[in-house]
Amino acid sequence: MTETVALPADLDTRVRRFLTAACARNLRLATAESCTGGLLASLFTDVPGCSHAFERGFVVYSNAAKHELLGVPQALLDDPGPVSEPVARALAEGALARAIADIAIATTGFAGAGAPGDEPGLVHVAVAARNRPTRHRRVNFPETDRGGVRLRAVELSLDLLEEVLDGWGR
Repeated sequence: MTETVALPADLDTRVRRFLTAACARNLRLATAESCTGGLLASLFTDVPGCSHAFERGFVVYSNAAKHELLGVPQALLDDPGPVSEPVARALAEGALARAIADIAIATTGFAGAGAPGDEPGLVHVAVAARNRPTRHRRVNFPETDRGGVRLRAVELSLDLLEEVLDGWGR
C-alpha cells in the first residue's frame, strides 16, 4: 500500500520564499534525494515564475544509483552505509559536480520500518554550495511512518537551505 504525504499549508509558502530568494540572487539548485524520493524536486517545480532556480534533481534510491549517477564511493556505501553523514555529503557534492547549480541538497535516511538494524526516523541532510564548506544535519525524528519521515526530511532540508541562503554573499 502506498502512502500519501499530506503537505502542511505553510510548506508551500516556505518553498516559494526560498525559491524567490534564490532567484533574486540568481542561484540555481539541484537535489540528490534518497529517502524523500523526489519530493523536494516536485515542490521546487510547483512554484510558477521560479523554474529557472531549479536546475535538476537526482532520485538515487538504490546504492547503485548513488554510486553510478553521483559518484558516491562504494566503500562509503559499504561502511558506514548509505544512511550516514559521509554519504549525505558525497550525495550533495556529487550532485553539485554533475549539475549546473550553485547549491545542491541531499537527503538520505530510513523513512519507516525496513531491514533489521535500520533506525526508522534517522535522516541525514547535506548541502553543498560552490566555494563553501558542505553543511550537514543528522536528526532522529520521532515519526517512524514513511510519510511523516519524508515530510520532516523536506522541512529539515528547507531549514538547511535557508541557512545557506541567509549566509550567501557574506
